Amino acid sequence: MTDYFRQARVETSYEGLAESNIDGTFDHLINDYGTVRSPTGWQWDDTIYDLELRLSDIAHQDHVTKCEGVDDIRSAHKEGKVALVPSIEGTAMIENELDRIDILYGLGIKMMGLAFDYSNYIASGVIDNDEERDRGLSTFGESVIERMNKLGVAIDLCHSTDQTALDLCEVSDDPVFYNHIGARELWHTNRMKSDECIQAVVDTGGVVAITAAPPNITSAEREDHTIDAIMDHFEYIVDLVGIENVAFGTDLLYGDDDQVYPSYFKEAEGSRKVEMIYNSPKEGHGFGSVEEMGAPKGMENPTEAWHNIVRWLVKEGYSDEEIRMVLGENILDALEEVW
Repeated sequence: MTDYFRQARVETSYEGLAESNIDGTFDHLINDYGTVRSPTGWQWDDTIYDLELRLSDIAHQDHVTKCEGVDDIRSAHKEGKVALVPSIEGTAMIENELDRIDILYGLGIKMMGLAFDYSNYIASGVIDNDEERDRGLSTFGESVIERMNKLGVAIDLCHSTDQTALDLCEVSDDPVFYNHIGARELWHTNRMKSDECIQAVVDTGGVVAITAAPPNITSAEREDHTIDAIMDHFEYIVDLVGIENVAFGTDLLYGDDDQVYPSYFKEAEGSRKVEMIYNSPKEGHGFGSVEEMGAPKGMENPTEAWHNIVRWLVKEGYSDEEIRMVLGENILDALEEVW
């Protein structure tokens, strides 16, 4: 991603987020790859560097506020702002130092993934989602989960393997999350999740949120990559686990999808990562080229996506209460059990 992340302070449309009419969002810092000073990524110094830059930006914005807890999200709603929840999509930077989780928590991190695609000391990443390589959660990983539960750090499993998810759901005392995924039954790639794993997350009291990020998700039943393809996943998972356990986590950017994904695939072209995450052995599934990876029509940035999600739900006859649930109340209920 070094072609894309030319500087640590990545442009973010805070005003655009406010226009989305959302009250809170998990902010993965965009550059949590940590590649500004280290091309290998996920180094401790780079992570702290990126996090502090982001927190400084948030402190000087009129449209957003830093989230410390669920009450901050509800307060942001009253003030017409967006509460940004500082989050990181992996744990590689803690290496084998458990206390680094405490440091990140002290700096404001409220949610962490376990492995961002690649496996680490703690858990297996989705690139290793096969019988030969998927070792799930490590013994050290169990200690990490215990510490996260104790501190009140929410745990996301989007970029981890199936076995990691099943292991985590067995050992975590708190609800866990899939905060930007889809159903593998509809789009058979490893970034989408199996029915078994989705059910396991819900059984912890957690929530499953539907992504719209290219090139992760569409529906094999649809000829076009549109909002309807994304909502196929929403309805499938609602039917599977109930509407009280489902939400949306669009994982979209403002105006940069055309840059970030080609940059990503330029570096990863022909690699196991592309093969294991975005392609599929199942005919008619998986993205085969960059040209196919644009944002879904009707969901081309966060503002457009959130407005059109509401329009779609109203059009399809969902009640006001159901819409409130999937737009945030389900997530807030689960987070109150963690924070």
